[in-house]
Amino acid sequence: MSNATPPGWYPDAATPGSERWWDGAAWTAHLRPTAPVAPVPPAPTAPAPPVPAATVRYGSGSGRRTAVLAAAGLLVVGAAVAAAVLLGRDGDGPGPSAAPATSVPPTATATGTPSPTGPPAGDDAKLLVDQLNGITLPIPDGWEKPGRTVDQVLTMRTVGSYDCPGGTSAFCYHGTVTSRTANATDTTSVRELAERDIATAADAAYGENLVGDRPHGGIVSHQRLASAQVAVAGRAGYQVRWRVRTGKGPGGYVQSLVFPSTVGSEAPVIVRYAFDAGPDGPPLALMDTLTRGIRPVGDSVTSGGVGSSIGP
Repeated sequence: MSNATPPGWYPDAATPGSERWWDGAAWTAHLRPTAPVAPVPPAPTAPAPPVPAATVRYGSGSGRRTAVLAAAGLLVVGAAVAAAVLLGRDGDGPGPSAAPATSVPPTATATGTPSPTGPPAGDDAKLLVDQLNGITLPIPDGWEKPGRTVDQVLTMRTVGSYDCPGGTSAFCYHGTVTSRTANATDTTSVRELAERDIATAADAAYGENLVGDRPHGGIVSHQRLASAQVAVAGRAGYQVRWRVRTGKGPGGYVQSLVFPSTVGSEAPVIVRYAFDAGPDGPPLALMDTLTRGIRPVGDSVTSGGVGSSIGP
């Protein structure tokens, strides 16, 4: 006589409210919600009807007391048999015991909605988006947007760092471009702001950094290469460019570009460029290419406006 529990649907302890198919030897992958009427399992012994409390009287004779105790014994036996069937334990034979812990694959969700993939909405790997100032800058090939920078400003830079020539523990990059709002100032002249900012930009890139180190050995001298009006995102801006020579390494080129923001109160925006000189640095012409590529947020091509006809 076989003690194996026959195939059927049984409650899955790992998935409340569900039943799993037992094929007579092992659990299968088939799962379904618990039906209002349970599947027909091996028929358990029908329990005896409950004995009314009023009949349980020990002082009414030995015959009645014996009948009541016998009925109670049948209830206990019936409950034990039912528990043995449901737990798949009838002697030592195999059967569906507590359902194994199972995990539902990620795609088998209640809604069936796949997890989102790709970059977050509005995050374009080819654009540096300055929402505060309402502009975007194109990111050249071989450049990246770092997740965090020391000075906490919107930044893009060349991929991969190198050991700074000044022998400090800092890391250097061959090209860096940042965008920021001009600090509180008593002038709104973009030319005056650019003339003031270029020395600060040069020192930040090739002079002393925020922690007091001089990654390039400090600035030895500088040469003004250009200063002129320039059209930026349909607005009149101004740029100043220097060539700086440093105590260590080839030095570099720095540029301060100032123009009115395209949003809000049109506060001045400062875009700083720092390119290493020498064969490893980006081509100097890339500064002009990036300036021409600055656009208002949401626009793919500048539609003209103030400053659109101003040449560099």
